[in-house]
Amino acid sequence: MFEARLLSRRRLLASVAAVPILAASADGASLSGTMPWSPFAGEPPKPINPLGWYFFTPGEAATVEAIVDRFIPADHLSPGGKDCGCAVFIDRQLAGAFGQASRLYTRPPFAKGLPTQGYQGDLTPAGRYRLGLRALNDHTNTAYKKSFVALSPAEQDEVLTGLDGGTIQLKLRPGFSTKEFFELVLQNSMEGFFADPLYGGNKGMASWKMIGFPGARYDYRDHIDKHNVPYPKGPVSIYGMEG
Repeated sequence: MFEARLLSRRRLLASVAAVPILAASADGASLSGTMPWSPFAGEPPKPINPLGWYFFTPGEAATVEAIVDRFIPADHLSPGGKDCGCAVFIDRQLAGAFGQASRLYTRPPFAKGLPTQGYQGDLTPAGRYRLGLRALNDHTNTAYKKSFVALSPAEQDEVLTGLDGGTIQLKLRPGFSTKEFFELVLQNSMEGFFADPLYGGNKGMASWKMIGFPGARYDYRDHIDKHNVPYPKGPVSIYGMEG
């Protein structure tokens, strides 16, 4: 299990409280103002195929599955990160627009950014993952004579603690730090754990059930005023699947 400074499920829950939830328009009008509005008229997200890997090599996939299982270990509250599909979520994101930074400006010159600004450079998220995972296994093969996947859970925690705390510095490239790699994987793991299942993570809506989140259920106004009373119905995904 992680030391205090590493991710715990309680830290996950605390992070969710800081994420703004965007409410849908209440009047039923589309963004273009065209009436009448029809469901799914605005290029809705498509459920991913959960089989296979679109971006990761088999070795990379195994490493990421091991990492997400240490970030989110299985317990009585939910399955672990691997069984919840966090690695599948990350793989599909890296294979798409996010992985290629298609909506970001990535041309030089690059100035050193503030901590709040994140990575400042020309590496796409896909490139950062590929470089970081290779450097991670280079480190463990040197320090432990084993790949990250082959380490014991305690050794994996030791490595991740070092990446987070700065005692381990991977051989990356100027402008891309070990801490940035760690935080990228951590952030994406949390996103995969709490995202709608249609994106590949949160399998079986495990995280939503854990925190009592109703998901995209159309109407639960009868329960809004019932403070400190558990919501009696299970969560619903964007596409109407019930957990």
